[in-house]
Amino acid sequence: MTNGGRYKIDKEKVIFADESFQVSGVCFYVQNTLGRFAKEKQYADLLETRLKELGILYIRELVAGNSGNRVDFLIYDKVLLEIKAKPFLNRDDYAQVQRYLQILNLELGLLVNFWAHSAQPFRVLREKAHHS
Repeated sequence: MTNGGRYKIDKEKVIFADESFQVSGVCFYVQNTLGRFAKEKQYADLLETRLKELGILYIRELVAGNSGNRVDFLIYDKVLLEIKAKPFLNRDDYAQVQRYLQILNLELGLLVNFWAHSAQPFRVLREKAHHS
């Protein structure tokens, strides 16, 4: 699969490539519709509306285990989507996604900041436990 001729994606090696591409498209739609400086809830509401329109299976605000924390979206029961509306993502944002992946035993999380110039989701893969 090519992406505008810029780079090639080996879908055999990229986990959930099709789902990631689909979610990215939804995120671009949401950012193009609302602009860069809306509130996180506005982005989440429009994201949910768009997911419904496209028939994409999702759960919104899924409680992550016994933590009491809520995952913004779980797409197709396998891809976590965490959204932000802030000037910059930081280490804590990535750590939050990693925690959710560990608690829910998921392989892939997508982290998107709608205030960035481009709403491209960052892929976060669940870290495997290291045993010596």
